[in-house]
Amino acid sequence: MAVRAEHDRAVLADLLGRDPVLHAYQLGDLDDFFWPYTSWFRRGEQVALLYHGVDPPTLLAFAAPADTAALAVLLAEVAPVLPARLYAHLSPGLSDALAGSFRLDSGGGHHRMALTDAARLAAVRPAGVVLGAEDLPQLRRLYARAYPENWFDPRMVDTGQYVGVREGGELAAVAGVHVWSPVYRVAALGNVTTDPRWRGRGLAAAVVAALCARLRQSVEHVTLNVKADNVAAVRLYERVGFSRVADYDEYTLTAR
Repeated sequence: MAVRAEHDRAVLADLLGRDPVLHAYQLGDLDDFFWPYTSWFRRGEQVALLYHGVDPPTLLAFAAPADTAALAVLLAEVAPVLPARLYAHLSPGLSDALAGSFRLDSGGGHHRMALTDAARLAAVRPAGVVLGAEDLPQLRRLYARAYPENWFDPRMVDTGQYVGVREGGELAAVAGVHVWSPVYRVAALGNVTTDPRWRGRGLAAAVVAALCARLRQSVEHVTLNVKADNVAAVRLYERVGFSRVADYDEYTLTAR
């Protein structure tokens, strides 16, 4: 069975939709908003995505433990046609499939979390207003102060799924999305941060709660990625109703 480039969104949606939480980012990237920036590889029921909307491009390859070996075969076969430098999100056990073609520099272990407890979410008092394009200058200033290493695509503000709280006329905390697709019923939180001057006051939990309540009006699955050693962030998300559902690893790949 050979690897093929897959261009049929219905086929991809069917395969990825069998585990919508594990594949939330990939399902979201089927949306018109992201689709032009994607390349898809399929081998039987296994799928990998190369997303070109960031620099470097990002490879997403996730599998349940029972399917890891089959997805590893796909990755080994597509390795020769991948860019010379890219980032990758890989389920445990998949990195060896690329090690012959790339040097892998670890970006650390990560958790995939999903919103599973509506009662915990309801117990957190939400706060914040929806942000728009006019708020981009303040958003950029906040990220420069509080989260300079984040990945922020200004286009995402156009989704209407960025919520912020202001103190003294400036944004003090924000929660947004990396993926939002009412069509495929998934969202992934991202770009969540609080200005160092305002940390410890519950602002992050408040804006996350407000955004989650908003997202639940249009999607079924709300997910996020968080670095495994970021204990404070993991506890914050657990407080708001998220639970850990899968682990994966991030790498920078450089062709040998």
